[in-house]
Amino acid sequence: MTRNLTLLAVVGTSALALCGSAPPPQPALAQAQPGLWEISGVPGAAYPLRQCVADIAVLARFEHRAKACNARPVRDGGNSTVIDYNCGTAGFGHSDVTVVTPRALRIDTQGISGGLPFNYVLQAHRIGDCPSASRH
Repeated sequence: MTRNLTLLAVVGTSALALCGSAPPPQPALAQAQPGLWEISGVPGAAYPLRQCVADIAVLARFEHRAKACNARPVRDGGNSTVIDYNCGTAGFGHSDVTVVTPRALRIDTQGISGGLPFNYVLQAHRIGDCPSASRH
């Protein structure tokens, strides 16, 4: 009986791992916390952009942050992670994210967006918690 329960637990865990749609969290990115981030180096922006970020991995696909994309870690270790992602007809990208400190990231990203190439470096700094929604 115990053997069958152990086998069932192993098979069930494996099935969940195969069926899950979210990529596993990247250890390098796990050093940074969600919250309000100020992002500088955004192409065409005169001032740094402030964005509430719930999932730090979204910053790795900054160019396509509003799109549904499939991300795949290429390398992760220490303070950096490299992620390739594909957003179907919206384009694709390759990002190298360095965790300078848990509150500061450097994102070197390139790819194709809207049929055109992009290549830029962002500096992201966590400046606090996200503002809470006002209650009416």
